[in-house]
Amino acid sequence: MRMAMVGLGRMGGNMARRLLRGGIQVVGFNRTRAVAEQLAEEDGLIVADNLADAVARLDAPRVVWLMLPAGSATESHLDELIPLLDPGDVVVDGGNANYHDSERRARRLADHDIEFVDAGTSGGIWGLDNGYCLMVGGSERAVRAIEPALKALAPAQDRGWAHVGPAGAGHFTKMIHNGIEYGMMQAFAEGFALLKGKQAYHLDLAQIAELWRHGSVVRSWLLDLTADTLAQDQVLADIAPVVADSGEGRWTAKEAIDQGVAAPVISMALAMRFASQDAEGYGNRVLAMMRNAFGGHAVEKK
Repeated sequence: MRMAMVGLGRMGGNMARRLLRGGIQVVGFNRTRAVAEQLAEEDGLIVADNLADAVARLDAPRVVWLMLPAGSATESHLDELIPLLDPGDVVVDGGNANYHDSERRARRLADHDIEFVDAGTSGGIWGLDNGYCLMVGGSERAVRAIEPALKALAPAQDRGWAHVGPAGAGHFTKMIHNGIEYGMMQAFAEGFALLKGKQAYHLDLAQIAELWRHGSVVRSWLLDLTADTLAQDQVLADIAPVVADSGEGRWTAKEAIDQGVAAPVISMALAMRFASQDAEGYGNRVLAMMRNAFGGHAVEKK
C-alpha cells in the first residue's frame, strides 16, 4: 500500500515512521521540508514538494491522511486537496477535529464522490513504540481501503483499531475518550495531592504509585506514567501549576449539556483546568470581598 501523510509533526511524524516500519509506503508532505527529509533519511519516507506532488505520487484510489491542527489548517488543506482528487479517493482526518466538522466535511467531499474517514487517534508520543488506538468513522468501502494502514498503526492487527460508525463517529468517540481522560487525570491529581498533604505520615508517593500499579483497581497507563515521574521527582517544583485544555474536554462538556446527560466529573475536571489557567484570579477576589462584607472576615492583601 502507498499513501500520503500530510503534517509530520509530533504525532504525524511518528505515525509515518510506524507505517513505514510496518511495510506501508508513505509519501510525506510537511510545511517544514527538513522534517520530511529527516524521515526520508531515517525511515525511507518519499518526500513531496507540495500537496499536488504528494497526490501525483499516489495510485488510484488515492489515500491522503491529514495530521493537522483542527480548524482552519485542516480546512485550507481540504480546499486545496479537493481539486486534486478523483472520485473514489479517500481523505482521512486523524487530528482532534470536532465531530460536527467531520460530518460537514464528509458531506462536502461526498458531493465530489470522495470518501472521508475521521480517525480519532490516541497514543501520544508513545504510539510509535506501543501502537495507536484508532477510532474510525466512515463508509465500509473507505475503511477497507485504509485497513492495511490501520493494522500497521495499531498495537496489533486484530486489536487497537475499530470501525465505530459513519463519518463523524470516529471523532465523536475520541472526544468522549478525552473527556474520560480529563476525569481520570483529575482524580489521580487530587488523590496524590491529598497523600502529599498528610505530612504526619511522611508518605513516599513514588512507593505508593508503584504499589497501586500491581493488582490495584486503579492501575492504568496514566498511573504508570505518574509512577515513572514520581520515581524521579516527587516535589515537581520546576512544573508550573497550569494545565492546558486542548478543546475536546470543552466539546464533551457541551455535548453533555446538549444531550441533557449528567457528566459532573468530566465537567468539573474541565473547570479545574480553567482554574489553573486563571492568573488574574478575579473570581476569588470577589469571593474574599463578599465574605468580608457579610461576615467581617479578614481579607488578605497582596
